[in-house]
Amino acid sequence: MSLDGLVIEDFRCVARAELELDSRCNLISGANASGKTSLLEAIFVLGRGRSFRTARTEILIRSGADAFTLAGKVAGAGRIRPLGLRLGRDGMEARVSGRPVNGLAELATVLPAQAIDPEVHRLVEGGPQERRRFVDWGVFHVEPSFVDHWRRYQRALRQRNAALRTRQPASVVRAWDPELIEAGRLVADFRGRYMEQLVPHVAAVGSRLLGEPVEIALNQGWPAERTLEEATTQSWVRDAERGLTHSGPHRADITVRFSGAAARDRVSRGQQKLAAASLLLGQLRCDAEQGSDVAALLVDDPAAELDSSNLERLLAEVVSLPAQLFVTALDPQNPSLEHLPAGRRFHVEHGTVTRLL
Repeated sequence: MSLDGLVIEDFRCVARAELELDSRCNLISGANASGKTSLLEAIFVLGRGRSFRTARTEILIRSGADAFTLAGKVAGAGRIRPLGLRLGRDGMEARVSGRPVNGLAELATVLPAQAIDPEVHRLVEGGPQERRRFVDWGVFHVEPSFVDHWRRYQRALRQRNAALRTRQPASVVRAWDPELIEAGRLVADFRGRYMEQLVPHVAAVGSRLLGEPVEIALNQGWPAERTLEEATTQSWVRDAERGLTHSGPHRADITVRFSGAAARDRVSRGQQKLAAASLLLGQLRCDAEQGSDVAALLVDDPAAELDSSNLERLLAEVVSLPAQLFVTALDPQNPSLEHLPAGRRFHVEHGTVTRLL
């Protein structure tokens, strides 16, 4: 898989850009606030239906415009698949090969995109939602049926929580328990099997980036010594009092540790960045080993928070991956960037993109 072409209209500060991309490596340079990160963000949105920078997709529309449009050509398996996405004030529309998608998850099957940006440290120091999303993205790419079970679980959880909030009788609330428990157990099983495959890859990448393994472990969202059914029954009184379901995979989290301590407690932001990068790069290696499509790896300003030796280690790890690379830099002459494969070079200034090579 590779993104061969990209057209951007009215996205962030970019009025229009049309790029022919290299299947291996694309370096995008420009000053701060020039629009180079917006190019990476556009690729991510095209592949995920959301941004890695903000949850407010409406602010991605260029000032003065009514909508943004993204279009790409994804080559792989001997064919080219057009991919398009439009977001206007009336909502989002996405298409693959000319037909509407069944859900935004379908975009990721065509253009799997992962990003390492200057805020990547949030993966280790932020809340559990980021880490659940990280795991579920990986599970989805090796177990496509996972998303159906997750949606089943989410529907049952919403209905159960609504009944709890409105103080419905116990019989009404607990009528949702069988569906919640069955779907929740399947979600947790998928996650657990995936984590078994992921752990050694993250540890190995951590060793190369930080000099020692990065250790990750899954907290499934209820006590390990109990079944989900037992945990749901035991938490009934608290659920009823607080109007919220307290046990289940929606409460899952991942612990991230190295040097015998939680990564979120490390003082150095650079260490946190490398620990988070170990998770993401380990995941790409794990997914590739299990047959997933080659991903588009977006690396935004890798020099931020890193000295030259750490930057070189990070880029060496990035280059060794079977991924299509998109890298931004303030200075395209940075010696560390010499390790990047030959490919296309672009320069961005005030939202205008110029191809250099």
